[in-house]
Amino acid sequence: MTRRTASICIKEREAPVVRETGMWSFSNPVRIEFGAGASSAKAVDHIRGRRWALVTYDMPGFKEKAAQLAVVAGEPVVIIDNIVANPDFADLVSSCETFGKAKPAPEVIVALGGGSIIDAAKVLAASGGSFETVRKHVTGEQPIKDGSFTPIIAIPSTAGTGSEVTSWATVWNAASGRKYSLAHRSLYPEVAIVDPQVALSAPRALTLATGLDALSHALESIWNVSANPISANFAVEAAKEVIETLPLLLEDLSNLELRSRQARAATMAGLAFSNTKTALAHNISYDITLARGTPHGIACSFCLPAVMRWSIGADAQCDANLRRIFGPDLRAGADRLRMMIESLGVSTSPADYGLNDAEWRCLVERAMQGERGKNFIGRLNLAA
Repeated sequence: MTRRTASICIKEREAPVVRETGMWSFSNPVRIEFGAGASSAKAVDHIRGRRWALVTYDMPGFKEKAAQLAVVAGEPVVIIDNIVANPDFADLVSSCETFGKAKPAPEVIVALGGGSIIDAAKVLAASGGSFETVRKHVTGEQPIKDGSFTPIIAIPSTAGTGSEVTSWATVWNAASGRKYSLAHRSLYPEVAIVDPQVALSAPRALTLATGLDALSHALESIWNVSANPISANFAVEAAKEVIETLPLLLEDLSNLELRSRQARAATMAGLAFSNTKTALAHNISYDITLARGTPHGIACSFCLPAVMRWSIGADAQCDANLRRIFGPDLRAGADRLRMMIESLGVSTSPADYGLNDAEWRCLVERAMQGERGKNFIGRLNLAA
């Protein structure tokens, strides 16, 4: 893909964002079923005899799992399996059309796969059989009516995206070079069935990218204007566990105990950012994924050490929560975070993502003004 750079740099934020203290709220309606084998033991209980649509990958392992579900829950009324990484407008048009033509209409959607599958399921749930409904919603032309959403049962096959416990989905339009967020409270799945066994077949590259995505979710919900004590506790524990577990898991991919620990951490990170949303690192990632095709989890995590340095000193509670992860010296902690990420084979240098110093500064300054960038509590300091 052709790399895009900004022709105009936006003036950096002059001071850290000040957030109100003393008042906060936390809410997440998703029921979580966790454990090895849960996808087989619990799915039929939650389908509850309803007509169901299956959204999954057109891959042998997922077809085998789908066949197992069909034995206990009956055949799905429709299967949507044209989903690839980063669900795009062009593909979702046909997905929604296929979903809309199913007769009788599905009463629930089972999403079996990674974040892209669960995000696509949310698009289908909101579409009413027509992607145009979703397109108008995400572009601000016409909101989707309440009460018109198909419920979702999410069975994640990776440990990282958190889409199984959030109310939004990422939708891409490669033709225009834009990323959109489909967001609505009715898009929280009814239930997330987190089964570490499902992730056992995930290859190293996918395990790495999704694991770093979970770490990004955790840290970005800490240096966030919407952070609160509940989200922070989830985030701190998630970040500590990913930092300890992911390097071990990448050396022993068939270890079910490590898969379980990573899955728990990713779920906790999802619960954290389900209330705060993400922040600057994610806003930085969008251009890199669109322009270079860099996997999302890599694109949003390579800059975490730099963003952490920019957050230090901006908010006392943020610093206190980061110390629970990295110890008293946060700048040394940022260095250890950099070394950990690089030890996994991921560069933390913008130059390795095709960005010279001027382009990097422009990208970061532009990201600071984005929807997620505005959640960041810190201040840009490229010399930090």
